[in-house]
Amino acid sequence: MPFARSAFAADAPLDCALVGGKVWTGTGARSDAIGIVGDRIVAVGSDAVKARTRASTRVVDLGGAFAMPAFTDNHTHFLMGSDTLSQPDLLNVGNRAEFVARIAAAVQAHPGDWLLGGSWDEQRIGGELPTRHWIDAVSPNTPIAIPRTDLHSFLCNSVALKLAGITRNTPDPAGGVIVRDAKGEPTGVLKDNAKALVKRVIPPLTHRQLEASLRGGIAHGLKCGIAQVHIPDPFDWDCFDALRRLRAKGETDMRFYNFVPLRDWQKMAALVKAEGRGDDWLRWGGLKALVDGSLGARTALFHDPYTDDPQTRGVRVMPLDELREAVIAADRADLHITVHAIGDEANDDILDLYAEAEALNGKRDRRFRVEHAQHIAPATIPRFARQKVIASVQPYHAVDDGRWAVKRIGEKRLNGTYAFSSLMKSGATVTFGSDWPVAPLSPMAGIHAAVTRRTIDGANPEGWLPDQKVSVEQSLTAYTVANAYAGFQEDRLGRIAPGFLADITVLDSDPTTIDSERLLKVEVLRTIVGGRERYTGAGA
Repeated sequence: MPFARSAFAADAPLDCALVGGKVWTGTGARSDAIGIVGDRIVAVGSDAVKARTRASTRVVDLGGAFAMPAFTDNHTHFLMGSDTLSQPDLLNVGNRAEFVARIAAAVQAHPGDWLLGGSWDEQRIGGELPTRHWIDAVSPNTPIAIPRTDLHSFLCNSVALKLAGITRNTPDPAGGVIVRDAKGEPTGVLKDNAKALVKRVIPPLTHRQLEASLRGGIAHGLKCGIAQVHIPDPFDWDCFDALRRLRAKGETDMRFYNFVPLRDWQKMAALVKAEGRGDDWLRWGGLKALVDGSLGARTALFHDPYTDDPQTRGVRVMPLDELREAVIAADRADLHITVHAIGDEANDDILDLYAEAEALNGKRDRRFRVEHAQHIAPATIPRFARQKVIASVQPYHAVDDGRWAVKRIGEKRLNGTYAFSSLMKSGATVTFGSDWPVAPLSPMAGIHAAVTRRTIDGANPEGWLPDQKVSVEQSLTAYTVANAYAGFQEDRLGRIAPGFLADITVLDSDPTTIDSERLLKVEVLRTIVGGRERYTGAGA
């Protein structure tokens, strides 16, 4: 979508002046003041700001606080994340008894309603996969389908399995696994495409419920200093449709770039032809698919078998020939494509398909993306820069998975795992995000993970795979400048510069100068989106 800068008279008075700050511009320069007219930055630096400050200008003294281009998150499951804000917290439990107790409390609070949130992680409760037998007694009439933290598995109780018609005789769907016990009975854990067996019987939320949930997620995002999220959704249009309804009512307070399933490329192409690609509050034209599953579920696709389960190399969530056909066709229709790839074979496959699409459809500014790019063969790393493919990564996964990844894939394959530094040094465009609700939405948590590589169990105080640490400055760039580029918005977002949209985050400390351990304690004081203060912290 072409961008026309708003025209402001060179001497027009400022609506707002942010002064007395430490301004990280994203351009390589530092400054101390920002002037805003309407939704745009029009002046940078104390002299330029002072020259346009009038009696009508609202002057905000930052008092030495750190101002920067507002954060963009490259990868969220925003509707699901928003829903989890009202669901039980199952990640921060330490044992099975507490896990069951929290589910029981949620069931009692909402008897009969589907329980769908509160991501779990078996590694935090002893390592054993939970089963329906853990939770059946506390949920005799309440169907449960709770995702694992990586969103690639569901834990279902017997009520949910019955509603979905899943029995010992139900075959595994293509690209999915129904986990079974020694007697062949379903345990309640469904992996990847097997989740669809239950999802099809879960009643949809009403429009009012969806809007309320999204509003809660937006408030949470603004509190984290985030002005925009990308939503690469490979399964449905629910979030996109809900955001369209929300946008029709006015500004959404946060910006959204919503991807929809790659298989629906023709539907998206028709929408783009009829209505364009949206506006800077809600944009579309992007498509998402999955090559494989996740490392935690042992469904990420590798060239060699898993170290702790030699019977599998992972799962293809989408057949390769089907993926190839869709990528080439959607690319020919000038749509923006991103594909989830975790394992080394999955990453090789999608890079091959991207190269083929370019060869068949001709050169242009595509900005193909790979979501996660977690485990890459060392020889593959240079291909991202060479092919101009964006590595859309989520740093917190490294300090989470780093507790147990070696058990899954062994020491050798760690070379190329969460290889943020190697990708950046190779010249690739690397963008940062969270994968919320798989990981915390907070960019400061992501920056801390990227900079320190300290696993959340405290077992790696000097950093897990420390050669892949990156600097705070590189991390800020990945959350701002690089994400603007990854969303085709580098001409108006990601920098503090005249003519750019006034999306600004103010932090209480300069993250580039403080000790790395203090990164997690940095507070967001203000989040400004489109020239309006959408969040104000207690310390502002």
